Amino acid sequence: MSAAQGSTDLTTPHGGSPGSGVDAARDTAAVDRSEGDINATSARANWRRDHVSETARALLQRDAAAYVHQALSTPCMNALSACAGSWITDVDGRRYLDFHGNSAHQVGYGHPRVVEAIKRQLDTLPFCPRRYANEPAVELAEALSSLTGHRLSRVLLAPSGAVAVSTALKIARLATGRKQFISMWGSFHGATLDAISVGGEAIFRDTAGPLMPGVIHVPPSRPERCSLGCDRKCGVQVGDESGMRCAEAIENALSSGGDVAGVIAEPIRCTTVSIPPPAYWKRVRELCDRSGALLIFDEIPTCLGRTGKMFAYEHFGIVPDVLVIGKGLGGGIMPLAATLVRDGLVDGSRTALGHYTHEKSPVASAAALATIRVIIEDQLVERSAVLGERIHARLCELKKCFDSIADVRGRGLLLAVEIAARSGRHEDATAIAEHVMYAALARGLNFKVSDGNVLTLTPPLTLTDDEAEQSLDILAASLRDANVVFGHA
Repeated sequence: MSAAQGSTDLTTPHGGSPGSGVDAARDTAAVDRSEGDINATSARANWRRDHVSETARALLQRDAAAYVHQALSTPCMNALSACAGSWITDVDGRRYLDFHGNSAHQVGYGHPRVVEAIKRQLDTLPFCPRRYANEPAVELAEALSSLTGHRLSRVLLAPSGAVAVSTALKIARLATGRKQFISMWGSFHGATLDAISVGGEAIFRDTAGPLMPGVIHVPPSRPERCSLGCDRKCGVQVGDESGMRCAEAIENALSSGGDVAGVIAEPIRCTTVSIPPPAYWKRVRELCDRSGALLIFDEIPTCLGRTGKMFAYEHFGIVPDVLVIGKGLGGGIMPLAATLVRDGLVDGSRTALGHYTHEKSPVASAAALATIRVIIEDQLVERSAVLGERIHARLCELKKCFDSIADVRGRGLLLAVEIAARSGRHEDATAIAEHVMYAALARGLNFKVSDGNVLTLTPPLTLTDDEAEQSLDILAASLRDANVVFGHA
């Protein structure tokens, strides 16, 4: 039975539908590359061979023997012994600036104020059963509401982003009385069965069917790589809907049956830093208002200052009906996510929407409160915007020097460098991108590759100016390495 059963494919996507994927590099033809740098490649094996010591190898072998193997984790690449600030340290003492961090390290690793808040909470109330309220959890809900200007003033906490997405889907169905969802090809909303049903990455969907029914997938707004043949400048002028065929796809889906509970999307696609024009989200907001469907934004990796705004939706002049946040909410220490909804949207008094054992964890809440205070008191949102512009400008200078760089994109400290090959073949661009990534690792810079050929750079918002310059020097040297190997100028 097809993994896509239960989904409707309105338009064939560019490199993201179940079963199609992107033609993989020569030694990984059976593995989809949409999520990132997978472990089953010769490049990964060569790096392990050259850079992993016997001490690390022994731990990796124990890890591989104990855990279920997955394309994006076990067997792991290397083993860590410490992390602090912008840095991770492997078991051999080598340090790496971490521009990956699973997008969870907005305040860096082991921030002392977050650690202290956790320690204090452990000494008083380490756990709270669901039947009881506790001060840290109540204060956190109030703080999250305040961050949205009280536009999204009701909160449900969850132990992970995927679980919070599940909560958002249940809220949409209860609030509207409808069953279907519209989502984007290529999107990622978590790895649980309902989350991959609304998500659009083949590596998570291909072997997991049948999936949750009632999901309509449409092409995302990706001006840098439009699957519908639109101009790169599609919809840039607010109010000009010509060329925004991706918005028309949502309009068609909303008018097809009248049973759509919500449109779920990443306002900015985190992995490839694909940034829709403001006109796109304004149009989608209008379509949702007109049809009665809810607009659900998944900002699990892009919240809390990552994009130079507290929330990514602020870049587009609209507010969603439901907002899902996570990852960095726990300060890079505690697993924590939240679903925020506007007041009066839903009443779950007679059902269970977000009923989890660690639903109002006082320790995780204390970590989140400390994280929010650090972000506000240290002006990290503003820091993200300013430093992000500076790094973006330097990346644009690199683009002038290296014809292997096809595009540079960014908002705040969410940045992407898209790699191209002279041949125009995606698998050749993937080989170049992987070479750059491993060359950078050898020099002490860690980041991920997305969609096979996009270098995704997500440093902590606490990154210093010197660390930023060091990372860019490493990236430039690694690009030069790749140019020598692959013959680019």
